[in-house]
Amino acid sequence: MNAPAQNAPAQQAGARQATRFLLLYALAWAGSAIAYVPFLTVLLPLRVTDMAGSADVRVLGYLTFGGAIFASVANIAFGWLSDRTGNRRAWVAMGLVGTIALLLAVPLAESAAMLLGLLLVWQVFLNMMMGPLSAWAGDCVPDSQKGLLGGLMAFAPAAGAVTSAFVTTPGLAGPDGRLWLVAGIVAACVLPVLIAGRPKSFPELMSDDLGGPAEAVDASKPVKRMWAARLAVQISEAALFAYLLYWFRSIDEGMTDADIARTFAFVLAAAVPLALLSGRWADKAGRPIMPLAVSALLGSVGLLGMALAQGLAFAMAGYILFGLATTVFLSLHSSQTLRVLPRARHRGRDLGIFNLTNTVPSLIVPWLTIAVVPAFGYPALMAILAGLTLVAALLLASTSRALRR
Repeated sequence: MNAPAQNAPAQQAGARQATRFLLLYALAWAGSAIAYVPFLTVLLPLRVTDMAGSADVRVLGYLTFGGAIFASVANIAFGWLSDRTGNRRAWVAMGLVGTIALLLAVPLAESAAMLLGLLLVWQVFLNMMMGPLSAWAGDCVPDSQKGLLGGLMAFAPAAGAVTSAFVTTPGLAGPDGRLWLVAGIVAACVLPVLIAGRPKSFPELMSDDLGGPAEAVDASKPVKRMWAARLAVQISEAALFAYLLYWFRSIDEGMTDADIARTFAFVLAAAVPLALLSGRWADKAGRPIMPLAVSALLGSVGLLGMALAQGLAFAMAGYILFGLATTVFLSLHSSQTLRVLPRARHRGRDLGIFNLTNTVPSLIVPWLTIAVVPAFGYPALMAILAGLTLVAALLLASTSRALRR
């Protein structure tokens, strides 16, 4: 499916995908993160504040909610379309062009309604790029390299955070110029794999593993466990992302947004070598799911430490442990999910369904926080999140045993 078919099949035992393609793919995946992280976390909120004034929180809430819905549907739809057409590269290219064009069109929005409409169409194009791009890795990267792929994908969140800091450097560019900078960086990251990416083909990756109803039932178990585990961890991650500053200030009122930003950047940067080492170990040891179970368990320990924290040092240690563990988890999970999806012909669609674990938490977390924090405080919220993450670790531990049989 796609350009890999033009190369000689890599059928020999132990065949590996070219390192060059893995690096180009990781660069493109980082570019997809750069496409949305600076825009959604910094540039869009600033524009909403300028446009809506005191109503900025309400308007941003509408934008976030609508964007999550459109992203969920578009990711599934374009993953499915790339399955049907058999051409991932073309969909990624069209999505890239649309994403950049819509970013550069943001200054044309003169009202909140226009900005909402533009954002929703932008989400469609963004997921036109990301859905097929994620499925492309499943077409080209053998199981023996999926751990390495996950480690390389850990660069993406760090790249998004670094780009956010870069484009908002005082004096570098105005509001419109920042959008041009983001657009240029995204193009520079994604275009190389579209132009020069020539991966080896692996026909075995394009065959369906299921032979009948019985096998379908058995194969669905690890898929469901992987989906549920990621959802549990993503709920915890989304809650911390949204309310981390408030929680830190409940422990130490002197904490500033700059302190949080520095801590967040440290966690993302430090997680990259950890993810690479964990992924390489998983490939060599033949234990693809074990690092996921361990990182989920460590994330639960970090959250429990946060629930019990009385001082800033203990609270910070708990958050750093949680942040490192979950960043490694999410990176490796993205690649190892490709291992358990049973049907190659539905790979893009099924990955879109997995992507719901990224968007659904933004609809759950506000209600969970409202229900728990006013009555019981942040320690109770952290304890609940620790329990969710522990459930994820247990689900993955059972999956790891099943895949080794």
